[in-house]
Amino acid sequence: MSVRTLPLLFLNLGGEMLYILDQRLRAQNIPGDKARKVLHDIISTMFNRKFMEELFKPQELYSKKALRTVYDRLAHASIMRLNQASMDKLYDLMTMAFKHQVLLCPRPKDVLLVTFNHLDAIKGFIQDSPAILHQVEEIFRQLTETYGGLSAGEFQLIRQTLLTFFQDLHIRVSLFLKDKVQNSNGRFVLPVSGPVPWGTEVPGLIRMFDSKGKEVKKVEFKHGGNYVTAPKEGSFELYGDRVLKLGTNMYSMNRPVETHMSGASKNLAPRTQENIAPNPLAKEELNFLARLMGGMEIKKPSGPEPGFRLNLFTTDEEEEQAALTRPEELSYEVINIQATQDQQRNEELARIMGELEVTDQPRQSASKGDDLLAMMDGL
Repeated sequence: MSVRTLPLLFLNLGGEMLYILDQRLRAQNIPGDKARKVLHDIISTMFNRKFMEELFKPQELYSKKALRTVYDRLAHASIMRLNQASMDKLYDLMTMAFKHQVLLCPRPKDVLLVTFNHLDAIKGFIQDSPAILHQVEEIFRQLTETYGGLSAGEFQLIRQTLLTFFQDLHIRVSLFLKDKVQNSNGRFVLPVSGPVPWGTEVPGLIRMFDSKGKEVKKVEFKHGGNYVTAPKEGSFELYGDRVLKLGTNMYSMNRPVETHMSGASKNLAPRTQENIAPNPLAKEELNFLARLMGGMEIKKPSGPEPGFRLNLFTTDEEEEQAALTRPEELSYEVINIQATQDQQRNEELARIMGELEVTDQPRQSASKGDDLLAMMDGL
């Protein structure tokens, strides 16, 4: 497992979240000033310097539930509110979209181009806010510095870590089904056409060499696909043509998107069940969440501006029905950790968690430590 995967996972999922929220804000005819405020607040929180410092520290990925908690907090960083069913759908769409992009990356290194596509689109949301734009461009530079010198093998390990994280997630997305890039069982269709990875040749030719390295024979074969040579390599610069379209906004045209549990997701494999059960990393996940959330600056709504609820479903009835029919094992109960920028409270939280042991000892009085233990049991 690569310890450099978390920033790429977080930024790409965050980019997909912004695409979806932007589409739903437009679909629900939310006034332009309110919609801009929501996106600006979320992006500003997402790219907060202290938060990003924690994110870029080498560390292993944690459970889907722990990461989902971070996105729940992030989605509510402004005046917009989502209920549980809409938040579940939002997270489903985010994860399946990025899983599709990772699967289709021509080269492991191209996951960085996918990330840059997301950042390019995010910059488009905040063109009228130089301060937030500067935050995003700083992260672009940090990504280039962190990942620019990695070998193909290191990128392959990152890609494998991402695919392991998404394993057993087979949620059907109507947009993917209509475009025939996903089967009815929730698994993606891998294409057998289009450009081959940059720096490689179109398949169809076998070359044989002698012991001295001299080519002695060529044999052609039918590969059954419709491949072409890549026109050029995508740009890894701050501004440039990424060439690769994975990671761009597929919601730019108003298209209704629904999610459905596939049979494979309804009957999750035993290994997935183990991931949902309490695990020995519970304490580390609490520390991870406390550090990340301690770095998040959540802006409280100021002035008389009222909040509003965003619905990711077409009607309230659909939203209520989705909440009732969602399999229990796929409902992410958000871990509620109160972590703020206040140094004294952060030190107290760190002290409490430092004293925790995951044991079978009976609990005594209801204290802050007991509450944290209860949350760990619920992981």
